[in-house]
Amino acid sequence: MSAPPLGPNIMSNFSSALPRNKSDYVAQLLLDRIITKAMQPGSSFGTEAELLEQYDVSRPTLREGLRILEAQGVLQLRPGPKGGILVSKPGMDVLAHGLSVYLRLHDVPFLEVLKAREVIEPALAAAAAEHATEADLTELQNSVDRMKAISQQAEFVEENRRFHSLVAQASKNEVMSIFWSTISILAAGEQHGINYSNRNQQHVVEAHQAIVDAIRAKDAAKASELMDAHLRELEQLLGKRYQNLVNQATNIVGRNGRSIG
Repeated sequence: MSAPPLGPNIMSNFSSALPRNKSDYVAQLLLDRIITKAMQPGSSFGTEAELLEQYDVSRPTLREGLRILEAQGVLQLRPGPKGGILVSKPGMDVLAHGLSVYLRLHDVPFLEVLKAREVIEPALAAAAAEHATEADLTELQNSVDRMKAISQQAEFVEENRRFHSLVAQASKNEVMSIFWSTISILAAGEQHGINYSNRNQQHVVEAHQAIVDAIRAKDAAKASELMDAHLRELEQLLGKRYQNLVNQATNIVGRNGRSIG
């Protein structure tokens, strides 16, 4: 069955529709097709020629609609004989990029990103205390144990991020976990030139162990309190040592999750 054409009947009410132009409307139709057909990442979305036949639009309009979905991480446009239009799934980097652009253009300082973490992560720690499985607890403890043996800065930063990700995972709250994942990309200290001294690393390890213990004890209030204190300690450290960084505008992160200025 062919897709509905963008002919006079459909376009007559276009001015009152949410999409701003034909390209936006095409993107909406294509997205609806992906959702209704439950198309999985990696599956072929068809060729440009096939889509032009199914949707009564010009080639430039179709291509712009496809580019909109590509920018949203919904489609991959691969050139060449082995390429094509493939269904994709948006990653956290897509959300982080869009949010970072918004924050940067509105001159929101890095400090405000840290404060957002201070709201989200204690709630995640409390939820983890209520919902963490034995498997979650094992992974959390393993993360702490790995941190104790790490001496390289880059490895420590990566394990630190993994620990907080595991807490979010253990919360079993997918929406809050998505919020955290997006904020964590923006709040990643290494993007702003922040390093941990040996003493700082020891404090982080001790804080993580205390949080794991509270989660294991199913003490939601304690887990939340410890996470809040842990994050506030980080904010205080940054305020003392990196005042110029916390007050500067939030960095823009690229689609790969890395800072681009």
